[in-house]
Amino acid sequence: MSENQNIKIAVDAIVFGYQNGKLYVLLIQQKFGSETSYWALPGGLVHNNESLQDAVQRELKEETNVSVNYLEQLYTYGDSINRDPRNRVISVAYFALVDSSKFKIKADSDAENVQWFAVDEIPKLAFDHNEMIENAINRLKAKLSYQPIGFDLLPKEFLFSELENLYCIILNKEIDRRNFRKKILSFGIIEETNQFSPIKTGRPAKLFRFNSIKYKAFLDNGFHFEIKLA
Repeated sequence: MSENQNIKIAVDAIVFGYQNGKLYVLLIQQKFGSETSYWALPGGLVHNNESLQDAVQRELKEETNVSVNYLEQLYTYGDSINRDPRNRVISVAYFALVDSSKFKIKADSDAENVQWFAVDEIPKLAFDHNEMIENAINRLKAKLSYQPIGFDLLPKEFLFSELENLYCIILNKEIDRRNFRKKILSFGIIEETNQFSPIKTGRPAKLFRFNSIKYKAFLDNGFHFEIKLA
């Protein structure tokens, strides 16, 4: 016997940013719905005429004024039939990495407020959004060892110590900084610039830049990025 479906498709975005030695995630407070008072991930229902990626990009821009370059599908959430008390909703979650200093966040559309939260200070969120963030953090930790995605969280030019600290913060452990530096530099995908850090503390420190064009060319020739930090 056929059954008419009444299932809605949504997208949610876990957007990570990095500032002042901490990893952050972007959250909104919703204007409408039964969980208005809760913070939640940016997201919403997919329009009939748009792709999933177009939908998540649109929701991010509308609700937070953030646009992203690095966007990866994380997981589909729908096994819990009552995950959204309003309707049967299946959500496709994406995670993104941005240089948070580049954006002036602004709540609009369905969002009453928008704010960066340190990942160790995230409140109880609406729906299953805490689970989504936990899954995204685990994915991020795993990918650091085989893909140079950490550069998406940093400014175009950065101190090498910032890159080291970024890995320590995300992995939540200390790393062998000398071996890490030697390994990263051996890949030939970051280059020292002629610019120095504007922060005047002790010996002037050179800024570095990730060469994405060189990295893509290396990939075409079978390059394999791998860092073991155990």
